[in-house]
Amino acid sequence: MDLLYTLAAFVVALAILIAVHEFGHFWVARRLGIRVLRFSIGFGRPLARWQRSPDDTEYVLAALPLGGYVRMLDERELEEGEEIAPEQLPQAFNRQPVWKRAAVVVAGPLFNLLFAVLAYWGLFMAGDTGLKPVVGEIAPASVAEQAGFRPGDELLRVGERLVQSWEQSILALTAKALDGEDLAVRVRDAEGLERDRLIAGEAIAPLIKSPDLVAELGLTPERPRLAPVIGELVAGEAAEAAGLRPGDRILSADGVEMARWEDWVDWVRARPDQPIGVEIARAGEPEPLRLELTPRPVVLEDGETIGHIGAGVEVPEDLMADYRVRVRYGPIEALGEAGARTLDMSVMMLRVIGRMLIGQASIENLSGPITIAETAGRTASYGLDAFVKFLAVVSISLGVLNLLPIPVLDGGHLLYFLIEWVKGSPLSDEVQMQAQRFGLAVLAGLMLLAFYVDLSRLLG
Repeated sequence: MDLLYTLAAFVVALAILIAVHEFGHFWVARRLGIRVLRFSIGFGRPLARWQRSPDDTEYVLAALPLGGYVRMLDERELEEGEEIAPEQLPQAFNRQPVWKRAAVVVAGPLFNLLFAVLAYWGLFMAGDTGLKPVVGEIAPASVAEQAGFRPGDELLRVGERLVQSWEQSILALTAKALDGEDLAVRVRDAEGLERDRLIAGEAIAPLIKSPDLVAELGLTPERPRLAPVIGELVAGEAAEAAGLRPGDRILSADGVEMARWEDWVDWVRARPDQPIGVEIARAGEPEPLRLELTPRPVVLEDGETIGHIGAGVEVPEDLMADYRVRVRYGPIEALGEAGARTLDMSVMMLRVIGRMLIGQASIENLSGPITIAETAGRTASYGLDAFVKFLAVVSISLGVLNLLPIPVLDGGHLLYFLIEWVKGSPLSDEVQMQAQRFGLAVLAGLMLLAFYVDLSRLLG
């Protein structure tokens, strides 16, 4: 069921983003007087089709939902023996001036970017929920520790950029880190005082290759600390056999205080098949109770043996209330923020692509179909807000990638039109054919690389 849910979310996401992209080409072509013969979502055998009249556009939903296309009237695509009626020649794509053809081609990527702006606009007006930008644990000897960050620091500004959530902090830190300069971060410390934490540019430079720059800096968000209180018990396991009950609070294990659930979990995992003396507090009992249990040994996939007792933690209903923040704007301000977010992410993607080409960023920044499908399923399970945010990010990626000057992509066609405009005539069919072959080879190589990265992640 999880697999089917993931696949369904992936197909829905693809269909939406492909429809947006192709509608851009379609809408601009129609507005500029170019005849559109077919608007297709997907490739291969048509599953459904609709056409108002023989002279109107045919709308198709095809079997392979990994792309789409808009077929326009074009003399270069006629089969042998076919002709275009003289009165229809002014509607042919190839008969249009360069600026019209360029407008049709660029419309697809621009509609993807516009979709992202509208998606963020709706999110920001409704309220974008995220983690508060408060620092939790800091990795020892990390760049963050050297810069003076402390647990409890609330991030206020990254450079000159105001941040109100952990997600905004990640985007701002990543974008500023790509500059390679010293980075000042304004925080409010645990005592309520505002301070500047300075991250040295030379300390950031070696970390840029990482796909998770903020984690490499040594920063993690503050998360709720669960008390060591028993929630659910698995029948027949060591915890139930020892007499533990839901609601019991673990006070100590072998005389060592257990302040957090994580402390208790670590203690149990490290003692497979070893007796543990446990002191607990139980509702209705005036004095602590003492029990003894022996964790059952469990062998993990990597060969490590850990202790297991079959007990889960009690999670309070309002656990995350103090750790969440809801960022909300009015319609005008939300539109500005949406445009800024889309622009920032577009520029950041281009900069990361540039650094990947010169070896200054890791190929782990690539995401192939497997990762995208997993993310689609995961965000869809979180709720509409998370799924819309995912659609916005992928839509930006599609828009940016399609504008790259690679033959076969929209950016490649724009490059052809630029050359045609400069030299006064189009490139020869032979040159365009060779360029198309080169572009296909580049795309095939990128797809194989993305699949390799996906499989590497999947297999650990």
